[in-house]
Amino acid sequence: MTGDERREQIIQTAVELFSVNGFNGTTTKKIAAAAGISEAMVFRHFASKDELYEAILHSKVCEGGEHQFPWEGNSLLIKAMEEGDDHQVFFVLALHALDKHQADSRFLRLLFYSALEDHELAERFVLDFIAGLYDFIGSYIEKRQKAGAMRNVNPRIVVRAFMGMLIHHSLTNILWDKKRKLLDVTNAEAAKNFAEILLGGIASESVKQSEAV
Repeated sequence: MTGDERREQIIQTAVELFSVNGFNGTTTKKIAAAAGISEAMVFRHFASKDELYEAILHSKVCEGGEHQFPWEGNSLLIKAMEEGDDHQVFFVLALHALDKHQADSRFLRLLFYSALEDHELAERFVLDFIAGLYDFIGSYIEKRQKAGAMRNVNPRIVVRAFMGMLIHHSLTNILWDKKRKLLDVTNAEAAKNFAEILLGGIASESVKQSEAV
């Protein structure tokens, strides 16, 4: 392997172990054994376990990894926002999030562990990634409120309600209801309904009346 390939292998192995055992329950020796390399090789690429943890966050967010912002390169979302198509906007956002959660459930588990262990990775992810979502979605909601399409509700409350539905749905599927006994729906169906539920609560009366006609 090249140096970059070995580094990526270590990161992916670490994500797997951190997502199962947490930060405290994962040692560099275990990471090395799982990767089939020496512990010295791990330290050749990462000075400490904390530095490796930091590299995981950087690879997911800063380098446009699997958790890149949903509006990056998403022509459907940008078009829907420009046209004020609220249902399409929140459907695309929801589907993007649910698909990413499902495709990279290990990282979601890792973040969950980080929060429970009070590790700074969870807070860093919130500051580096989630805060951007609050700003982006919140600014769209403010714009639609000024246009009279949405009720005057704190935009960040709306964002939290929206993201709460998505995260709870994904965590339930990943952690507690893996066989989908409580609810078995596609990501597209879930995204469509979550968007409708949200907009049903924040749409202005004039919008509701026009939709009822």
